[in-house]
Amino acid sequence: MIVFETAVKDVSQKELQRFARQAQEMAGVSGEVDILIAGNRRLQELNRRFRRKDKPTDVLSFPRPEGGDIAISADIALENADRYGHAAAEELKILVLHGMLHLAGYDHEADHGRMAKAEARLRAQLKLPASLIDRTSSASTMKRRRSKCAS
Repeated sequence: MIVFETAVKDVSQKELQRFARQAQEMAGVSGEVDILIAGNRRLQELNRRFRRKDKPTDVLSFPRPEGGDIAISADIALENADRYGHAAAEELKILVLHGMLHLAGYDHEADHGRMAKAEARLRAQLKLPASLIDRTSSASTMKRRRSKCAS
């Protein structure tokens, strides 16, 4: 089930639910998955409570033995959609896929690129724009290049 605590213009709950089921199947996540689309304040609350990080974040995943929960910041999704030049619905799908992979047991902070490869493969199959990990990696690479040029 998808719950929109914060509405996102031009995003169909039905279409996003259909995508979530497809992403869940492709990621190999069994059981029930519930998705919350909320504002930055709510994501910051959850991030502080469960990760001890007092700032909003784009997506959080909470695995259960069967399925799990995903929380997505509508505010950050809208900012990213604008920044990367695609629709809000596409950005929400990117974040849903990323969250599903976490529910499937992937951890991009510790798996030496395993999640990035899976996300790139699924993103291509689902015809989605650049993945969250791709964008984060690209931004880090650009920052390192800029700092080397400034030295």
